[in-house]
Amino acid sequence: MIYLDYQATTPLAPEARDEMMRWLDGPGGSGFGNPHSPHRMGREAAAAIALARDRVAALFPAGGQVIFTSGATEAINLAIRGTAGRDDRRTVSASAIEHAAVLDTARSLGTCHELNVAKDGQCNTKQDLPADTRLVCVMQVNNEIGTVQPTIDWHRKAKGANALYLCDAVQAYGKIELTAADMIAVSAHKMHGPKGVGALWVRDGLELTEVQTGGGQEYGIRSGTLSPALIAGFGAAALLAKEQMEADAEHVEKLWHRARELFADWKLNGSEDARWHGNMNLRPPKKYGGLDVNRLMSEVRDVMFSAGSACASGSGRTSHVLAAIGLSGKRAKSSIRLGWGRYTTMEEIEEAADKINAAAKAQWL
Repeated sequence: MIYLDYQATTPLAPEARDEMMRWLDGPGGSGFGNPHSPHRMGREAAAAIALARDRVAALFPAGGQVIFTSGATEAINLAIRGTAGRDDRRTVSASAIEHAAVLDTARSLGTCHELNVAKDGQCNTKQDLPADTRLVCVMQVNNEIGTVQPTIDWHRKAKGANALYLCDAVQAYGKIELTAADMIAVSAHKMHGPKGVGALWVRDGLELTEVQTGGGQEYGIRSGTLSPALIAGFGAAALLAKEQMEADAEHVEKLWHRARELFADWKLNGSEDARWHGNMNLRPPKKYGGLDVNRLMSEVRDVMFSAGSACASGSGRTSHVLAAIGLSGKRAKSSIRLGWGRYTTMEEIEEAADKINAAAKAQWL
């Protein structure tokens, strides 16, 4: 099989797997201790978490604290809900192409203001924020079309409005330098770590209200027993990403340029330049009409790619991201998303392109 769905999840790095195995030991081993216990096994597990925390923190800006969570969705909920009630302001201003974890959470509070995006998929700052905006949410790299947002400008605009700024950096973490923000949410499995663990980075001096109550294991802000295995794997993946960031980026660029040649007949959704080049969201040329993406995926079973955001697949809904950049429902539902990274080979890109193009063009004709 050829895996081209890196925006949905990434292959687990062997180094991360090796790091995890020690902390999954059962009877006869010593790695299954509770990191919150005071005995030797607990202290060893706690030390592993401390090391991983330092490794994860090394990919964030200086001057903040890493709070481990079950993933980016929990981190985002903690950021949005944990900063509510700080004053009389209630509105959360979020770009129209944010992940559902941001938009649905803000909507559930009844205070969501959507910021529009241009046809190239960027959310520019030439739009007003409601006067009662307390939090601005603009992601760094979009998960569906890969566009890189002007986060530096949005951070400044938020500061100018005396609002906080939350950045969903799930698709950026471990790939590019992260933006400055008040809070940053990330997930391990999008950068070759394990599923089920993520983090919220919180700048120094910012206090959050606990959302998930209980034992208060994470600095009294997030409750629940931490998993040494998942966090150790996260830390190993973060260390590897830091060491290989430049090489990984060069590899991704080579694959991008070859893929653009191979899919030259398709139209690109979103900016060509202001995007992470490990994401290629495509639609058929207008002259060919629509495309049955489900049929295409069925006919190319050995190539793993997406019909859009993995979180919305199977829902039948038009992608809110593609709708936000002006695509019709037909154009949006005819789009596919290809994603690659560290472990993708040039041969896989070429073979996948041959199969996808052949199956797609049979429909176009």
